[in-house]
Amino acid sequence: MSTLSRIPLPPAAGGLFAPYVPASLTHRDLVPNLIDSRTLAFQLYDVFDAGALCQRPRFSDYSREAFDAVLSSARGIAADLYATHQKLNDTDEPSVVNGNVVLNPGVKPAYDATAEAGLLAASQDAELGGMQLPHLISIAAYALLDSANAATASYSLLTVGAANLIAAFGSQEQKDTWLPPMFAGKFGGTMALTEPDAGSSLADLRCSAAPQPDGTYHMGGTKIWISGGDHELTQNIVHLVLARIEGAPPGTKGISLFIVPKFLLNADGTLGARNGVVLGGLIHKMGWRGTCSTLLNFGETAPCVAYLVGEPHKGLTYMFHMMNEARIAVGRAATGMGHTAYNHAVAYARTRRQGRLPSNKDPLSPPVSIIEHADVRRMLLEALANVDGALALILECGRLLDDEQTAPSAADRQQASALLEVLTPLAKTFPALGCQTAISNAMQVMGGYGYAREYPIEQLYRDNRLNQIHEGTNGIQALDLLGRKVVQQGGASFKALMARIRTTLAAAAETPLAPYAGQLETALGQWAECTRVLGIAMATDPNLALANANVYMDVSNRVVIAWVWLRMGLTADGRRRTAVNEEERDFFEGKLAAMRYWFAFELPRIGPDIALLSRLEATTLEANPAWF
Repeated sequence: MSTLSRIPLPPAAGGLFAPYVPASLTHRDLVPNLIDSRTLAFQLYDVFDAGALCQRPRFSDYSREAFDAVLSSARGIAADLYATHQKLNDTDEPSVVNGNVVLNPGVKPAYDATAEAGLLAASQDAELGGMQLPHLISIAAYALLDSANAATASYSLLTVGAANLIAAFGSQEQKDTWLPPMFAGKFGGTMALTEPDAGSSLADLRCSAAPQPDGTYHMGGTKIWISGGDHELTQNIVHLVLARIEGAPPGTKGISLFIVPKFLLNADGTLGARNGVVLGGLIHKMGWRGTCSTLLNFGETAPCVAYLVGEPHKGLTYMFHMMNEARIAVGRAATGMGHTAYNHAVAYARTRRQGRLPSNKDPLSPPVSIIEHADVRRMLLEALANVDGALALILECGRLLDDEQTAPSAADRQQASALLEVLTPLAKTFPALGCQTAISNAMQVMGGYGYAREYPIEQLYRDNRLNQIHEGTNGIQALDLLGRKVVQQGGASFKALMARIRTTLAAAAETPLAPYAGQLETALGQWAECTRVLGIAMATDPNLALANANVYMDVSNRVVIAWVWLRMGLTADGRRRTAVNEEERDFFEGKLAAMRYWFAFELPRIGPDIALLSRLEATTLEANPAWF
């Protein structure tokens, strides 16, 4: 039995870092649900060249060894403190006792360990108490927590997102007041957008904020589906709330952003009186049951003090900072769930013996492991192609976040920002969809066990299904992609993505993977022409052009995942030639097989979809509501 070694980080970059050292590792063999360490290392260091980030001034105190120390701590916390109560999160969901929201007792030790390891401030500036880690590494660390228990990890996700928003747009006083306790894990955070009568249509929200003589506001109204909206996990909860200042313009142009704490603070920063934000009730969803979902009432029984963030009427612009971060985080959570299910299915398929190969007619011969059956391998290969493709897409966004902030040239930073614009809706939707396929396949591979509540897959199936609605439905993301992201600024983001993909095509042209590059180049041309046709149509009839936006999203996902798989394939092809043993060679051969699967089974499916989009199919638009 071993323990994680304490590898100190340089003080300038790792002031908060306290490597997690578990008391015991004996149970970890029972938790095969964390993202495989070889897969994570392959993508981080071989595909995305995380080591090169250490050459940039912001990350110059880091090294691969330091990155691995952070990931080892995250893996230990995930295995020892997150995975151990994943099932209990589902069966022993949050409840209200004497007016207080009570969580599963395993949540707080996990949250506290995450804070103590510095992960809540992982990518923040050292001046703010952060570790100043690359986003690429912090996203990988959080993906490990997600793969163990996404419901518990969501409390950290919400706090980090809220704190990052305050760091980006809050006043110096707001940063000094709220960020230290949030990054230390003493205060939690939420984002409060949705109202009972205003879901994705934020232009219709009604929460109001009345100006007060002291410069604060009094909030009134109701928010619903607020994850982490009330609990005693932390001393305080900092709600970031969208509302209208009295007299504000209608629509999205009249929305402002406010800090609304559960408890007000005294002048010395200690907790003061309870603020007028109260729990209206808990909502019980089909999955993610460990994350309390709440209805919150503001100003119903007492004045609810709110503090304006930034300028009036610019709240939606500010909130998109947190929303886009959260969308990538939703994709990351889905990716973790998909890897969990895939790992369980592989372990089961290797040990479960049943049936014989079609060529074997001897009923007395021993049954084979079910992984020997072609259809089981098909399901596992499809799952692998989806979960690893999702991971690569999420890490691509992490690397782009780093490039947006730290790339050497202004042109590179601008290109990274453009790429993030167009990839964010894909990063939210593809993992939710592709990993649902992977989880479904894992359920089928495990047979009756997969469908039984005593085993983990059916919970993952329910949990991940929610990711198609988290942070904006897939349909909303599709409208955003086609209606805005690929056409804004003369198609700058789309053109940047085309250029990035063609760089990979050029790299593959003189390699054994050249045929796959040729196939992707053809698909890229079809996608570009389809986008051009839809862009023209939007100028005259946006309703018709956007009627099949979900189909366009599906085409975009298939092309982009083909690109990330070609890039992974190029790397795996090189690495397999220098593999030191058969096990390592098999690992890279498996990645190449998953790439071939995507090009053989998934990418060709864009043909009929592009034909449908290009003829501006109007069946759904013309369906009369009276017919349903």
